[in-house]
This record gives sequence, C-alpha cells and structure tokens, in this order.
Amino acid sequence: MILKVGQSLASSVDATTVIVVRAPTADVALTCGGAEMVVGRKGTGDGSGIGPEHVGGAQLGKRYADEGAGLELLCTKPGTGRLELDGRALPLKAAKQLPSSD
Repeated sequence: MILKVGQSLASSVDATTVIVVRAPTADVALTCGGAEMVVGRKGTGDGSGIGPEHVGGAQLGKRYADEGAGLELLCTKPGTGRLELDGRALPLKAAKQLPSSD
C-alpha cells in the first residue's frame, strides 16, 4: 500500500483508526490485528477474530513510528489489534526530551 500524509486508515478487524503523519516512499504492508488496514475513518469489527499473536492494541493519541521505513502514525481511535509494518510490530514513538529550565 502506498501511504500519503494526512490519510485516514481503519482496521478491518476492530475499531482502530490512525492518521498518517509521515509516509514512507516505498510500498509497505500496514496491518492491524493481522489484517491489512483500509482507507477510511471507521474501523469495522469487534476484535473477536484477532489471533493472540496479533493482540496488543494501539493507544488513543499516541504516535507509532518506524524510523527506518520513514513511517509515523497517530492513533485516533484505539482497538485491540497490534499495529504492524511488514510483519513487525510498530513501536510506540518515544517522547522528546525537553531541555531543563534551570
């Protein structure tokens, strides 16, 4: 799937929805709960069909990123399925350290 910045994606197996903040230039396989994400703003499914190896839901308002691929997503609705990029779990983006205000 070719992703574009600002694109809304939804899970086809649970309620998870995300927005693409930074898009890779290459074609990637983005899945949630083991099923490919689809273009749209509303996730379908209740999460009951997700296998235990794909559970680990996205958290509302958190960013998920893969620096190597150049992908960053913002979760707009949480679900039970784990976000994966090309078969690897997509990690939660670490918060930036702010300078001390001595």
